[in-house]
Amino acid sequence: MITMNSTRIEIDLPPELMEELRQVADALQLGPIEEAAIVAIANWVAQRKAELDDRDPDQRYFINEALDDLAKKK
Repeated sequence: MITMNSTRIEIDLPPELMEELRQVADALQLGPIEEAAIVAIANWVAQRKAELDDRDPDQRYFINEALDDLAKKK
């Protein structure tokens, strides 16, 4: 899942959070815990971006704006 264009970061997790992440990764068959962490970060970022979009419509992604434009044309 990590590509040549990726950036490496190190995260120190409390043991409780690490175990919960491991349990979720195992239950959902996400593979190594590092892959599960990438999925978790991506989901968290997407949720925060959605919250920001709801607060300030001018900060929406261009794809949302394109969908809005398409809906207006109908």
